[in-house]
Amino acid sequence: MPIITTRDKTKIYTKVWGQGRPIVLIHGWPLSADSWDDVALPLVEAGFQTIAYDRRGFGRSDQPWTGYDYNTLSDDLADVMSELKLEDVTLIGFSMGGGEVARYMSRHQGKGVRSTALIASVVPFMLKTEDNPVGVELEVFESIVAGIREDRAKFFAGFFKDFFGVGSANSSVSEEVLHWNQSIAMQASLRGTLACVDAFGKTDFRRDLSAFKVPTLIIHATGDRVVPIAVSARQAAQQIVGSKLIEYDCESHGLFATNRNQLVEDLLTFLR
Repeated sequence: MPIITTRDKTKIYTKVWGQGRPIVLIHGWPLSADSWDDVALPLVEAGFQTIAYDRRGFGRSDQPWTGYDYNTLSDDLADVMSELKLEDVTLIGFSMGGGEVARYMSRHQGKGVRSTALIASVVPFMLKTEDNPVGVELEVFESIVAGIREDRAKFFAGFFKDFFGVGSANSSVSEEVLHWNQSIAMQASLRGTLACVDAFGKTDFRRDLSAFKVPTLIIHATGDRVVPIAVSARQAAQQIVGSKLIEYDCESHGLFATNRNQLVEDLLTFLR
């Protein structure tokens, strides 16, 4: 697997699978590129090339003290694309990864991108403010930070139950999937884990949305407990011209596991 060195000398672990038109898969918080594997495999088998990388501070990438703002994270994406000489790309961002897509489209003028997809994404703006009354209260993000600082392992044990909708009528993941995702989360640096809560919770992407000038697919679950659909996908769909929104009724945040087959089918329909 290639190790890509970014402009600030951070080493990014990258997985390149298959041949064909490239798809860059950007993972959510607090996971790694491995969370995309079960989606990437059928995409490769359908004739596409997939590129998935570990965000700085997560997985097998370097764990620097700085660089967890979306300007730097979108620069990392740009460096991955430049190093691999990717053109005619579809960018697919899950959860926090939707922010990299949005900031790349504005900061890097969507260079090399033919289409985008936002899956359970935090875009356009999570935080509740006077001009974003449907947003999430600041106290929610503060409680996440406090929980991680107090007992990170215990926090993630509870977090992933919400992430995958455990206890809901549509919950379908195994205990083993929960444990696997907890172990991925614990590989990340504590600094990066905490800093990214501020990044995805407080970054306003509303001005970035006008930079989406390519076909855009938005997929989100109506029962998402982590990123509520009202503050995210429905707002993004209204503001991204020509975008298409698909809602998964009563499903949860972790669509790559809970709704893998449907997600792959919808992505392939869009990609083709």
